[in-house]
Amino acid sequence: MPLSFFEFLGQLGRNPPLLGTVLLTLAVLLVNGWTDAPNAIAGVVVTGALPFRPAVLLAAVCNLLGVLCVTSVNASVAETVYSIASFGGGPKAALTALCAAMTAIVLWAVVAWRFGIPTSESHALVAGISGAAAALEGSFSCIRWDCWAKVIAGLLLSAAAGFFAGQWVFRRLNTVKLSSHTVRIAQLSGAAAAAFLHGAQDGQKFIGVFLLGTALAQGRADEGNFLIPLWLMALCALFMALGTLIGGKKIIDTVGRDMVSLRPKEGLAADLGSISCLLGATLLGLPVSTTHTRTCALLGVGSAGAVRPDWSVAGKIILAWLLTFPGCMAIGYWMAKWFLAA
Repeated sequence: MPLSFFEFLGQLGRNPPLLGTVLLTLAVLLVNGWTDAPNAIAGVVVTGALPFRPAVLLAAVCNLLGVLCVTSVNASVAETVYSIASFGGGPKAALTALCAAMTAIVLWAVVAWRFGIPTSESHALVAGISGAAAALEGSFSCIRWDCWAKVIAGLLLSAAAGFFAGQWVFRRLNTVKLSSHTVRIAQLSGAAAAAFLHGAQDGQKFIGVFLLGTALAQGRADEGNFLIPLWLMALCALFMALGTLIGGKKIIDTVGRDMVSLRPKEGLAADLGSISCLLGATLLGLPVSTTHTRTCALLGVGSAGAVRPDWSVAGKIILAWLLTFPGCMAIGYWMAKWFLAA
């Protein structure tokens, strides 16, 4: 029997650490909505297929639908995040460590957004949680490396497949004569699908955090009954959609103007390439980074087209990706040490 909304509110009132975890997770959802989701609409905005504000609204609605629809039939991505590490030390200490992990992710994402760098909150999430759990347990033996293997497999898939899919789709589109109107309509559909799959992937990850928090509050974190209530799906979807409505012009400018100068066909090819990869990963239950998939698809399109990518900008983005795992794990670890000592 899934937890009811009123039972959840009752737990929040009785358990301040759980309340802190929930508020920080909602904050991360907002940050994800304005730093990660803009990747889905970069193509339509930069090429002029859709103005910024309508594009943000489109992304917000499709993120919402992605969380609700996909999680209802396949919650394996949420299960991977839920199981990424084990927390001991009792409910209070475990929730305090989880609060530290969420704080680390917020700090990392906001700094990245300040510099217009599209980082992966997905990877920040698993790294922050793992670092906090290690601080609580005193070693890395608490980390479930089989779950991490899925994350690494997803990283390789999102980077390599996104790049080559973008290249392949762009070369095929160049062999077909399409009117500007047809390309524009296809771009709108592509952006909608990309935002839908962003919600399907990233929404599930934060659902996993909510379920982990409620389980730790009850002194357990077993995987026996992994039931996701509809109200939780709606809550995560709404906060992600709200974050998207805040906007993300800096991210759009970085990936769609500075890194690759997109024209309509390039934008459509990047949409189709990233969508195919995200769909495959979601069906396989791999927690991939939508940011990595989208950005690599854009690089693939740029490398196959007449307008070459600015690899210096791409290099800075890739460096931020490489630093996310050790950076967020270290911040999560030391934040947990600090929170537990307070």
